[in-house]
Amino acid sequence: MEESSDLYNVYETNTPPPWTDHQDQCLEDLECLRRKIKYYFMNPCEKYHARGRKPWKLLLQIIKIAIITIQLVSFGLSNQMVVTFKEENLMTFKHLFLKNYVDGGMDTYAVYTQEDVYDHIDYIIEQYGHLHNITVGNHEYDKNGAVYTPLSLCQDFYRNGTIYPGDETFEIDAQVQTECLKVYPMYHPSLSEALPHFQLHFKRMLSIKITFVLKAINLQTVRHRELPDCYDFTVIITFNNQAHSGRIKIDLENDVDINECRDWKVTGASARNEHLPMLLDCLIIITCITSFTLCTRSVINGIQLQFEYTLYCSNHCDKKVPLSDKLEFVNGWYILIIFSDTLTIIGSILKIEIQSKVLTSYDVCSIFLGTGTMFVWIGVIRYMGYFAKYNILILTLRAAFPNVIRFICCAGIIYLSYCFCGWIVLGPYHEKFRTLNTVSECLFSLINGDDMFPTFKNMKQKNSLVWIFSRVYLYTFVSLFIYMILSLFITIITDTYDTIKQQQQCGTPTSELQKFLSVCQDLPESGVYKLDKNKSCFLNCCINRFKKHQERLTSEA
Repeated sequence: MEESSDLYNVYETNTPPPWTDHQDQCLEDLECLRRKIKYYFMNPCEKYHARGRKPWKLLLQIIKIAIITIQLVSFGLSNQMVVTFKEENLMTFKHLFLKNYVDGGMDTYAVYTQEDVYDHIDYIIEQYGHLHNITVGNHEYDKNGAVYTPLSLCQDFYRNGTIYPGDETFEIDAQVQTECLKVYPMYHPSLSEALPHFQLHFKRMLSIKITFVLKAINLQTVRHRELPDCYDFTVIITFNNQAHSGRIKIDLENDVDINECRDWKVTGASARNEHLPMLLDCLIIITCITSFTLCTRSVINGIQLQFEYTLYCSNHCDKKVPLSDKLEFVNGWYILIIFSDTLTIIGSILKIEIQSKVLTSYDVCSIFLGTGTMFVWIGVIRYMGYFAKYNILILTLRAAFPNVIRFICCAGIIYLSYCFCGWIVLGPYHEKFRTLNTVSECLFSLINGDDMFPTFKNMKQKNSLVWIFSRVYLYTFVSLFIYMILSLFITIITDTYDTIKQQQQCGTPTSELQKFLSVCQDLPESGVYKLDKNKSCFLNCCINRFKKHQERLTSEA
């Protein structure tokens, strides 16, 4: 009777039962979870109105874009002078050491007689010996102490062999033998004078390589208030006879080594202040580290919210969260910024090493700085996506990406099949199909409508069957890829765009996460978001439920 009267008193006095407080607390914590997730997906302006938090990441990204762009332009101008100096020196060496060389004639530059081979070798030796009298640059010989390094001439040939084309017989030893000689052009201006008994084994010869080292200083950087660098050019002239077709192709290339000049003095102009570029690089490294830290923290917060939301759906709704909803918590823009910050930090460190002459890896540094800057500028699209008219483009690209990847995989298989077929069948009769690389470039150009008529026209008509096959091959490829595959690709993007646009016009939630957040109608200016940002709402609800359950068991005991 006492228990029933107590229960009666509870209802008569309108006193809420003990479990009502527990339900209210869970509902309150659930709303808190909704607000936390909704706050996480707000843009910087909304977060400022919700909690008064300054958009530090946005300001940091704007500053980072400005200083990284300045760094890239500065490095690009400096690198451009290096590239120009190397390319112009390569062209100079071709005119100095290749007899009767004409610009752009490297593909057809060759010799066809034994006399021409000896004549060209003697010309190289003579020009090298008279370098001081003929060059208009500041080129100098390499020295080993007080002695000039000689010119190296190496001949690769089969060790032994007898060849009789008239009798259609031959005997060859495939072992390649190398014979190298040192020539001092200052004392012997020709090969016959340096080595009277030296001869070339033309029938067994594979190649002849003439190697020498020249030094130069890039003085054009003085006008840009930069200290000049000293260059070592290793010039390699190759006589290629591997085909044994009677035509020996000649090629000239150079390997460049950039070093810090040992002693320098600049007068009449202010020298470069090396500390300013390094200070800018250090500022960029600090900025990128800060950006990396803030974005990493945001990614961790998103993962924590994902865990809380997953725990709620598992305990209260008894269902699993789809992968698409889980990925919503992992902000891809933060991942992109983290990746770009990493590349920029590495590139800035390499740039400092280059400026201090510890390294000369201009190409590697350019890849890191260029790729990092590209991703930084692409990251600007994230902030443009906060506007509805720009956001539809981002949503379309993100929604269409899986379908586009699947489509490209299928189309790529067909594309590769045409590449292999064109290479093996049309390669002997068309220059654009000689290698797999050129075949792929040619077919990709055809897809975009470029260079279509010359591709048809330049097909050799020596074999009628192959000529007919080439027409069928090219017509089917153009028809399939331009009129069908390319049209289907555009259709995928268009359909996705229409779907996203319709969803935005209707304004209905399209995922379980959006339905979950649509219940929360609190505006950023309402003030309800000003909570402890370290508070884990749903986890607190679970902890409170566990504590009350323990208290109930204790009281019953």
